[in-house]
Amino acid sequence: MAKTSVRMSAEERRESVIRASMIEFAERGYNGTSTQAIATRVGVSQPYLFRLFPTKRALFEAAVRRCIDELRTGFIEAAEGLEGEAACDAMGLAYLELIADRSRLLLQLQLYVSVAAAESNGDAEVGETVRAMWLELWDAVVVAGGMSVEAATDFFSRGMLINVLVALGFPPEHRLWEGFGPKA
Repeated sequence: MAKTSVRMSAEERRESVIRASMIEFAERGYNGTSTQAIATRVGVSQPYLFRLFPTKRALFEAAVRRCIDELRTGFIEAAEGLEGEAACDAMGLAYLELIADRSRLLLQLQLYVSVAAAESNGDAEVGETVRAMWLELWDAVVVAGGMSVEAATDFFSRGMLINVLVALGFPPEHRLWEGFGPKA
């Protein structure tokens, strides 16, 4: 009996490419990721990949956009109906769930490194694009949480510390996590 396959729509294939790009860039960074690795992960040819995304940078920006959009959506949904400290706490818990997908955490870390590396080589374009995305995230969190600038700074500072603790593999019972416990 002949094997039948289900054809993906162009949008489904594009989605597959973005997801594969997120994983590849998370694992290897911008400079260490080849478009061939992404194409292979998805099961398409490199020429087809470039019909969907004209450049490696476009792939990277799509992966970063998706990562930041997922964070923003998670924060907004978590804070719905809440304000102040309750909204911050809910968004913080949502963040821990979001980065349970290790590739999402790694992609965030890689995007910071990739921007710094590009700019040290005289390429400011990628940094401008990523900073604009990150600013959208900041603004969405401020609005969703009804936060002051100081509260947003504290929220994102704690998030960055969480990134470091998770990336370095500190287990949840380690003393460095004590400051994240319930407030008295």
